Amino acid sequence: MKYLVKFVVVTFLVLICTNTFAEQKVVILDLKYVLNNSKAGKGAQDFLKKSFEDSAKKFTNMEKALKKEENDLLTKKTVLSKEEYTKKSDELRKKVIDYQSQRRASLDKISTQRAESREMLIKNIEPLLNAYVKENNISIVIEKKGTLAGNPEHDITQIIVEKLNKELPSLNLK
Repeated sequence: MKYLVKFVVVTFLVLICTNTFAEQKVVILDLKYVLNNSKAGKGAQDFLKKSFEDSAKKFTNMEKALKKEENDLLTKKTVLSKEEYTKKSDELRKKVIDYQSQRRASLDKISTQRAESREMLIKNIEPLLNAYVKENNISIVIEKKGTLAGNPEHDITQIIVEKLNKELPSLNLK
C-alpha cells in the first residue's frame, strides 16, 4: 500500500510538470518556399536561369561550329598531306579542350553564384526570424520538410516572406 501511494503521487507530479512544459509555442517555417518565392529569391533564380540559358546557347553554337570544322577536316583528309592533317587535327583537339574547359568554368560559376545567393538569403532571413521569435515569444521553429502534419495556424512562412520582401527587395548578382 505504501508503494501504491508513492506511485500515485509521483505519477501525479509527472503529469502536472508535463502539462506546464507543454505550454511552449512551436511554429513551422517552409524555408524552401521562402527562398523560392521572396522577391530577392525569385530575382536571383531568374538571373541564374537567364545566365544558364545564355551560356548553354553560346556553348551549343560553339559545339556546332566544332562539329562542322571536324566534318570539314574529315572530308579534306584525302586531299591534305599527312603532316598538314595532323597539324589541323591537333588544332581542332586544342579547340575542343578549350571549349570543354570554358563550359566547365561557366557551369562552376553559375553553381557558385547559386550557392552564394542562397547563403546571402539565409543570412538575411536569420535576423528577421530571430526578431519574430522574440516578439511573439516562440520557443521552437521547425522546418516544414521535417514535419508530417501541423496546424496551418502555426505556419509563419508567409509572414517571413513579407518581412524579407520589405527588408531585401533584391540581390545584386553579377
